[in-house]
Amino acid sequence: MLIEKHEELSIRMQCFLLDIAPSSYYYEPCGETEENLQIMRHLDELYMDFPFYGTRRMQQELKSFGFAANRKRIQRLMRLMSLQTLYPKPKTSVRNIEHIVYSYLLRNVAIERNNQVWSSDITYIPMKGGFFYLTAVMDWFSRFVVGWQISNSMESTFCIEALKDSFSYGKPEIFTQIKVHSTPQRRSLQS
Repeated sequence: MLIEKHEELSIRMQCFLLDIAPSSYYYEPCGETEENLQIMRHLDELYMDFPFYGTRRMQQELKSFGFAANRKRIQRLMRLMSLQTLYPKPKTSVRNIEHIVYSYLLRNVAIERNNQVWSSDITYIPMKGGFFYLTAVMDWFSRFVVGWQISNSMESTFCIEALKDSFSYGKPEIFTQIKVHSTPQRRSLQS
């Protein structure tokens, strides 16, 4: 701290030299009230289940738990907790001109046999204590899953193992990664 108890300079003189009010040196911030702490706990639980809820929806949910908090209070507490509503931001689909655009290999290609086109994807499975990650390799013609692995971490080794396991069924002419965007499943707060 810049201000210390000193024999030659008083606290008032040190505050004057630093151009701050002496009251700001003696000020001790008071913590949040017990009611605000309870609201913050519920906000945290709600945010974990519904990160796309804004302050208006959070206010409605808190009202169902018996908390009468206005929107500005919820905004302040969410800011204090560093919680931001997740929603698509503007211009998310505008591509960066500097990025390389790869040609789509399957345009006008008729998929007529096994091992012609394979694809891979990764997804997560929500569990009580976290997530499990599942990767699968699929043959597009037969829709057969030729390899899969599950892991509790997002390391690349389990994806590579799934691909190595799938080579027991053959080798693809074209290998691609599918991109499917899913919306989060809504869970009830009472469960």
